[in-house]
Amino acid sequence: MKVDKKGHTTILRETKGDILAFIDNVSNQYASYKDQNLILDVTQDKNVTISDIINFKKLAKQHQKAKKSFVIVSDAVEFNELPDDLTVVPSLLEAHDIIEMEEIERDLGF
Repeated sequence: MKVDKKGHTTILRETKGDILAFIDNVSNQYASYKDQNLILDVTQDKNVTISDIINFKKLAKQHQKAKKSFVIVSDAVEFNELPDDLTVVPSLLEAHDIIEMEEIERDLGF
């Protein structure tokens, strides 16, 4: 797992091709990321499935309750088949855009 911090956002990149180990890693180290907006980049693993992405659901809910953004980046899944409560985008640029929009919404009290 590779970690990059940029301002109020932390990008966690899955690098080993094992999405379940990545989920465990993120969950175990969650305390160090809980105050940051999170982008989880799984684009290197082209074998990611919708069920793999759904495994992030519990962590995403926990993070969103803390009023922080949680965005998954994957270009290997069909976005229309994903649950609405997970934010999944195909590129890092879109992930940053989503976070900026959510920050504005939180600042405005939505």
